[in-house]
Amino acid sequence: MRNEHDLQGVTLLGDHKVPYPTDYDPNILEAFVNMHPDNEYLVTFDCPEFSSLCPKTGQPDFGHIFISYIPREKMVESKSLKLYLFSFRNHGDFHEDCINIIMKDLIRLMDPRYIEVTGYFMPRGGISIYPFANWGDAEHQDLCKARLQAKMTDNLHRQKPQL
Repeated sequence: MRNEHDLQGVTLLGDHKVPYPTDYDPNILEAFVNMHPDNEYLVTFDCPEFSSLCPKTGQPDFGHIFISYIPREKMVESKSLKLYLFSFRNHGDFHEDCINIIMKDLIRLMDPRYIEVTGYFMPRGGISIYPFANWGDAEHQDLCKARLQAKMTDNLHRQKPQL
């Protein structure tokens, strides 16, 4: 069981009076100590209600975000991640930028062994966008290349018209 020392830095969880952010703020993110740094395992977050704004028109964009990572010493606390993702609601950026920003902010917070962020954005103007970004340390470069290749293959199959 975790003690108070293990939970230092986790301030949002359990606080019922936490205000929801109205502007993008990576400082909302909180981390806690990984109790199993000797194990290499995958953590995945499924965020089906992501929204941001088009940087040109200000119109809302809606997406489904998946974040997967192999932790090292630190892990992201889920309530802080929820509030962080919510902070994009009034943030104007392209889909590809949002995905890369999320990935880079989480790398700064946790220094994971490997991380990938995928966005499945709802169509606007008849076009859906599915950006994917990943990063890995020196030991996970093969995984980075393999996952990118797999995403490219999946996208090529998805684009194939059904006859």
